[in-house]
Amino acid sequence: MSVRSLCLAILSFGDATGYEIRKESTDGRFSYFEDASFGSIYPALARLESEGLVTVREEPQAGKPARKVYSITEAGRTEFISSLCEPQAKDTFKSPFLLIALNAAQLPPDVIRRALERRKAQVQEELRLLTECSQQKEGCSHPGSSWTQNYGIACMNFTLAYLEEHGEALIKIAEDAAKPVATAAE
Repeated sequence: MSVRSLCLAILSFGDATGYEIRKESTDGRFSYFEDASFGSIYPALARLESEGLVTVREEPQAGKPARKVYSITEAGRTEFISSLCEPQAKDTFKSPFLLIALNAAQLPPDVIRRALERRKAQVQEELRLLTECSQQKEGCSHPGSSWTQNYGIACMNFTLAYLEEHGEALIKIAEDAAKPVATAAE
């Protein structure tokens, strides 16, 4: 999915400012689909507007510059649905934690323990957010939203269970590597 498609996806759920689109793409329900920075969102919105796929209106704010609110057009909806019908790219997964795990034999056991605890806390927070959203009616009642939230909850539950069940094995890798190796002369 491109930033362009992500903007259209967010706007298909309702009007939004560039800031709100960024917030949804980093912390909201769209944060699982594509990385998007302010530097990529605003040019994408400008292109979408010039192509007639979104409209923009300015809303005055007391003591502040007017905010730009974007709306998807029918042509934008058609374009968005068309983009979803194309073969999707493979899912990507990046994990700083897994880089630590990969190098467990080179790290002290306490570093591995802390990394495991941080990762578990991150997963628990993701679970809390996904569960909280799935229990709310507003913003999460869309059938596709429910399915994707349940998928996310299942993935996070599996991840947490794996970390709980196999975390000690990762710590052991670090502990074993930290033990002095007996030499043949001893």
